[in-house]
Amino acid sequence: MMTEFGAPERKFTRPEAGLTVTDGRLVAGYASLFGVKDQGGDVVLKGAYAASLKRLAAGGGRVKMLWQHDPAQPIGLWDEVREDATGLWVKGRILTEVEKGREAAALLEAGAIDGLSIGYRTVKAERDGKGQRLLAELELWEVSLVTFPMLPEARVSSKADDAEGGAWRDLARVLDDARRSLAER
Repeated sequence: MMTEFGAPERKFTRPEAGLTVTDGRLVAGYASLFGVKDQGGDVVLKGAYAASLKRLAAGGGRVKMLWQHDPAQPIGLWDEVREDATGLWVKGRILTEVEKGREAAALLEAGAIDGLSIGYRTVKAERDGKGQRLLAELELWEVSLVTFPMLPEARVSSKADDAEGGAWRDLARVLDDARRSLAER
């Protein structure tokens, strides 16, 4: 049974599937992967973003690039946001001319942050027999750079992260487990 929702939501990702940072400010990769269950039990279905992206393009709008989901802290521009067979692919520029943009670029380059999160409203979803929520249509508002992502398969990587990537991933997983444990209390 398909249901409609309306409350704002966030879906965190760790783009191990290829988000890259070059020149300390150019970012490209997947912000969301289709068919992959996240830590909240949600699965985004292929085509979930299509209607939203079409509406944004028709109205001359853009998906916002924010710092930690804070609407008062835009840090760049997503120059390209599109769906493909894998998921939601984004390409953009961190604006180092603004303070938070400089901070975000430095933290990404050092490997101190490595997550992406989407801010959206669920338009259509249903529950399957496995306790998962299947997200069929989402209204995408923003893609943020974040500290604690939810989808382990989509993580930011940079040249600095390549050398010590395993240690950063292990630490991020430990912190994610602790966050989930606290949330369940």
